[in-house]
Amino acid sequence: MMAATPAPVEMQWAVKIPLRDGVHLNATIFQPAAQKDPLPVVFTLTPYLADSYLDRALYFARHGYVFALVDVRGRGNSEGSFEPFANEPHDGYDVVEWLAKQPWSNGKVAMWGGSYAGYDQWATAKERPPHLATIVPAAAVYPGVDFPFFHNIFYSYDMQWLTFTSGTAPNQKLFGESAFWIDRFRDVYMNHKPYAQLDATVGNTSTVFQKWMSHQTPDAYLDAMVPTPDQYRALDIPILTITGHYDGDQPGAFTYYRAHMKYGTPGDAARHYIIIGPWDHPATRTPRKEIGGLTFADASLVDLNKLHNEWYDWTMKNGAKPEFLKKRVAYYLTGAEEWRYADSMETIPTTVQRFYLDSPPGGAGDAFHSGSLVSTATSSAPDRWTYDPLDVRPAELEADDNPNSLTDQRGALNLYGEGAVYHSAPFAKDTELTGFARFTASIAMDVPDTDLAVSLYEIKPDGSSVQLTGDLMRARYRDSVREAKLVKPGDINRYVFDSFTFISRQIAKGSRLRLVVGSVNSINLEKNYNSGGDVTRETAKDARTAHITLYHDAQHPSFLELPLGQ
Repeated sequence: MMAATPAPVEMQWAVKIPLRDGVHLNATIFQPAAQKDPLPVVFTLTPYLADSYLDRALYFARHGYVFALVDVRGRGNSEGSFEPFANEPHDGYDVVEWLAKQPWSNGKVAMWGGSYAGYDQWATAKERPPHLATIVPAAAVYPGVDFPFFHNIFYSYDMQWLTFTSGTAPNQKLFGESAFWIDRFRDVYMNHKPYAQLDATVGNTSTVFQKWMSHQTPDAYLDAMVPTPDQYRALDIPILTITGHYDGDQPGAFTYYRAHMKYGTPGDAARHYIIIGPWDHPATRTPRKEIGGLTFADASLVDLNKLHNEWYDWTMKNGAKPEFLKKRVAYYLTGAEEWRYADSMETIPTTVQRFYLDSPPGGAGDAFHSGSLVSTATSSAPDRWTYDPLDVRPAELEADDNPNSLTDQRGALNLYGEGAVYHSAPFAKDTELTGFARFTASIAMDVPDTDLAVSLYEIKPDGSSVQLTGDLMRARYRDSVREAKLVKPGDINRYVFDSFTFISRQIAKGSRLRLVVGSVNSINLEKNYNSGGDVTRETAKDARTAHITLYHDAQHPSFLELPLGQ
């Protein structure tokens, strides 16, 4: 049988959209051929240039929508200067209202896109343009939560992304040249250069990187980019949020979602749906069966173009509700390989189970001499480790891209004396783990600051590993990411790790859980030299070796809390 001929589409090239300050954004507009009547308009506002989303534009134009590919200011053929995240709220508003007034538009405007183009949907929506009918943010970045840092720990990737979006032309090949980026990140790491010199080390000082260095915590500069409580409260449009278990911007997606659930009216909250698939960041737009060494079933391959189209039909054309959206929350249970549904995140049927840390004589220093995760509190000697910022051995594990990042055990098996490991007993039956982990640790250290990491894995009966979720913390921000409080050496403080990513997995009968607690020492993250000073400026001369003690006794319990299926 011959494939059906795609429906014809017409294009308007180099359309200039005026903004309130006189700048013009460039748009490429696609619409059904011989369009007779005005139609709803969908647009993407992107720093990655319109051509990168041509396939999406053609799809929606062939399914009854006008689609506009719009370059953000300062990128592609748009005028102005690009400052990431800074101008999208007002620019997005102006684009919506201009599109709504065109003769081929019926006045209903929606948005499409993920990552940055997920962020700018929220940035636009918070300004409440009258003709914005719906948004569908996928993998939405939340400035101050998951970019340009997570818990105030900057990523080396920041400069990779800033170079990707530097100038007006596409920089796709440079962005994807991983050997170059690994080499530049290693240069800073191995030679103990201050993180603030990363842009010079890369060879690109033309970006906002130095401006970001002056905003090391969520502050007014970053707050202006995202909705306020009053703006969440005023939202009155249907919203479909899409994220994934392994989406690097899942923390951002959930921050928007939770804030809308908290501040939005009950009626508006009831029109907000969320999908959490077994996906990484790119797969939130184009799902794949294989991610990071894991393989999922065909059920994971949701046709997201089709789902978007059905959502737009439902919200802008009085069409039927998408069949996939059986309830307001859809999440994929890996292991069982099936979709589950709930009316809200709170009604997912789980019970929190606590696993206490316990250690044998000699401590829990590695996976082969580990401590235990047990159901009742015990009193055992604390575990201790040393983190020397001048120790660069961990870079040996990060010399290449790792296509099996979710199943590779090298990091957990090679702590270089900088952490502790705990295993649970084997599970007696298949057990669902769905939701957010929480880890409470009683820790003392002899330095005023350091960075800590927690990771959770399933270890299958055959010894293979599946990464589940993790969290990071800078010690000075243990109580608040907005206010630094240096550690008094020797004091035992509670560190509550409550920003783990969402996971939904059926832990197999016979599997164990592995909890790894340790220090952050990676070419991919800003290095904390433990001095308590400005981490972006620290170098080898500031380095202080941290001696860290993790307590788990009656007076100072440490425990992991997990939402297990009922």
